[in-house]
Amino acid sequence: MSVDLLLGLQWGDEGKGKIVDVLTKSYDIIARFQGGPNAGHTLEFEGIKHVLHTIPSGIFHPSAINLIGNGVVIDPVIFERELSNLEPYKIDFSSKLLISKKAHLILPTHRLLDAASESSKGKAKIGSTLKGIGPTYMDKTGRNGIRVGDVLTKDWRERYNTLTQKHLRMLNFYNVELDFDLEKLEREFFNSIETLKKCQIVDSENYIHHAQATGKKILAEGAQGSLLDVDFGTYPFVTSSTTTAAGACTGLGVAPNKIKEVFGIFKAYTTRVGSGPFPTELFDSVGERIAKVGHEFGATTGRARRCGWIDLVALKYAININGVTQLMMMKGDVLSGIDTIKVCNQYKTEQGLIDHLPYDINDKSLTPEYIEFPGWEEDLTQINAADQFPKNFVDYIDFLEKELNTPIKIVSVGPDRKQTIFR
Repeated sequence: MSVDLLLGLQWGDEGKGKIVDVLTKSYDIIARFQGGPNAGHTLEFEGIKHVLHTIPSGIFHPSAINLIGNGVVIDPVIFERELSNLEPYKIDFSSKLLISKKAHLILPTHRLLDAASESSKGKAKIGSTLKGIGPTYMDKTGRNGIRVGDVLTKDWRERYNTLTQKHLRMLNFYNVELDFDLEKLEREFFNSIETLKKCQIVDSENYIHHAQATGKKILAEGAQGSLLDVDFGTYPFVTSSTTTAAGACTGLGVAPNKIKEVFGIFKAYTTRVGSGPFPTELFDSVGERIAKVGHEFGATTGRARRCGWIDLVALKYAININGVTQLMMMKGDVLSGIDTIKVCNQYKTEQGLIDHLPYDINDKSLTPEYIEFPGWEEDLTQINAADQFPKNFVDYIDFLEKELNTPIKIVSVGPDRKQTIFR
């Protein structure tokens, strides 16, 4: 059996959690393949908003198994908090939530290293969420990390102490002052490890292979967005993992030839949290309006998101490197009431116009070229079917679909799972 894959095509925050929740009824297993609690997936239904950071977005469906794959990094303290927040919903985590033995753990000192590193950079900050993600992946690739399976071994505390002492020595290299109580942080950490151990800890790649062999339908869920990929994103203002389709292979143990559909999620405009280049960013009242109407604040950090027009140059790039087969457009309703909608289809550079994403998209040397479209006044949030869309909105969708050469199968017109239109 093949595996379908869902991922973001911009700088994250595209609405992946909602679409996973909507699609889960068609799948047996939802498997998260990368990232950590720096990701916030927001789901809304029955008037209640839920924000998940580590747990896959299919957790509210009793029929689906949710797997945290080996490519994910887990902060047990945040994980325990997530479980606690979900207690009112009577979810049987012991049978519905599985954790890979090969997933790496975020230690308290990883968070301290993250804070020290970011503080030391001054104005050159990359916009880290300060969750310890980068240092954890650094230990992973440096072959020093501690994995979930290690907590089941007899010498696990010794491994923990060895790595922690190394981190404390590293902190001395940063010329910054951090106020922390390590004893308190560790007490909280070790208590949460006991909660983590109550979940099923499995050889996840074997579990996935067996599920495929027995005909189970699997949806791999990505975090962040393609433009934050450590290799193909706007480096160095990126995350520390592979957010593109390739990440599902390394983050779950799925062979490339087993991936079938690749669902790409994008907003009808563009947003970015933190530092880094953003060619179509708006600094005017339109940008402020989009941010306000779209409630553009980070689900994890609460930071205001930068807002701008849709960027087809970057979007085509993301579609190509992921092999996207279907598109889902989110938040079209946010653009209602704007007189003129702009679409970036080229960049103007010192060498002339280009329609591909260059090595460096430094905002000072590159400006977007726009095509303009008349906006729509109609409120889209009450629409129940695609044939109810206003003409100008249909024209906008049709143009994007043609330019991107990929069908837009889903259009979201609001945060609730019911506000999802299939085309």
